[in-house]
Amino acid sequence: MALATGIANIFRIEELRKRLLFTVSLLFVYRVGIGITTPGVDRAVMQEYMHSNAGLLGLFNLFSGGGFEQLSIFALGIMPYVSSSIIFQLLGVVVPAIEKLQKEGEVGRRKINQYTRYGTIVLSVVQGASISVYLETLRVGAQRVVGEDVAGWGFRFMTVVTLTAGTAFIMWLGEQITERGIGNGISLIIFAGIVARLPAAIITTAQASGQNESLTPLAVILLGAVMIGAIVVICFVERGQRRIPVQYAKRVVGRKTFGGHSTHLPLKVNSSGVIPPIFASSLLAFPATVASWPFLGWLKDVSDRLFSSVWLYNAVYVVGIVFFAYFYTAVTFNPVDVADNMKKNGGYIPGIRPGKKTAEYIDLVLSRITFGGGLYLSAVCVLPTIITHQFQVQFQFGGTALLIVVGVALDTVQQIEGHLITRHYEGFTGPRGPRIRGRRDNVTVAAPTS
Repeated sequence: MALATGIANIFRIEELRKRLLFTVSLLFVYRVGIGITTPGVDRAVMQEYMHSNAGLLGLFNLFSGGGFEQLSIFALGIMPYVSSSIIFQLLGVVVPAIEKLQKEGEVGRRKINQYTRYGTIVLSVVQGASISVYLETLRVGAQRVVGEDVAGWGFRFMTVVTLTAGTAFIMWLGEQITERGIGNGISLIIFAGIVARLPAAIITTAQASGQNESLTPLAVILLGAVMIGAIVVICFVERGQRRIPVQYAKRVVGRKTFGGHSTHLPLKVNSSGVIPPIFASSLLAFPATVASWPFLGWLKDVSDRLFSSVWLYNAVYVVGIVFFAYFYTAVTFNPVDVADNMKKNGGYIPGIRPGKKTAEYIDLVLSRITFGGGLYLSAVCVLPTIITHQFQVQFQFGGTALLIVVGVALDTVQQIEGHLITRHYEGFTGPRGPRIRGRRDNVTVAAPTS
């Protein structure tokens, strides 16, 4: 009943209603663009090739919303923008000028966004050129993805321009959704691409499972329960926080008294998001993808040994996820900066000295919960592989896609609920009571990132 009331409240707020319609409209435009094919290529041959050769291309196709297997003008998807954003986050650790921009607030953020857009175009040109050359070599039997009469520098130039323009347009759509719609536009575009392919994937999985005589009704029920349980666990952990108590001392300035309240520093259990599985799966799929290149034939032996054992593959996958969870968390969160900002504002953790000791304590807590977050990511991502091997069921989506879909859905619902609560409407889970009035003793301090 509370959920139905919350959904009804969405359409009572004119601004929220317009934002939702705007978001849905731009996502519809994105999905229409997926159906427009890049000039000079044979979509049917490419789809047949993708069905028999996945590897790194399968992951690439996942984040492009199926655009790569259809050789759409949006075949690059939004990944060049995501890659550019990650690159500038990493550069903020080693380049002092970018680190300075990250600490300059709104002005610095706009400048970094501008550099990120330039980086997106550069990456799109490089990837588009590589794909254009790669497409000329692909064939299924006697059929070629690019005809001999089409291949050449003209085709390569047209492909680079088309794919780069498509990525730039998607980037613009994402920024418009973020600014004038609801939710994070870039995340919603990836979300829409995955969800749009879900019905076809369910049908394909059902057909493949129907031919499996060992898949009994009891096994089907067990599989359904496992998948529902995985979604529940993702919802629970993604909202999980380790709240470190913070006390602010009283300060008297003139006749006014500042501070003197208690709050907390929230540290997410999974602070690295979905980045570790993406990095780990990309590294594992890379040898199989480039093993056909003549001068990299030795990678074929590496790929064969890696994929010959499910348990070896999963073990390497888990190690990669945990490693990148620590790596990305260390890049995006600096305990020293958090401790310094806390000390400057008169805040301290009860029982911990301000400054260096506070930074060490935060780093210790963050290391512990990051290990738990890495194991959680590993379990979610490895589960589909184990089920596929055990029950011989072909899943079209892995744990990475499941993490993205559930995570983006949670963030979007949280933003919608925020709009409802600020206007004194009930959220999806019922009334919030005094929290909408902003009590000083329950204020949450967002952890700054480096």
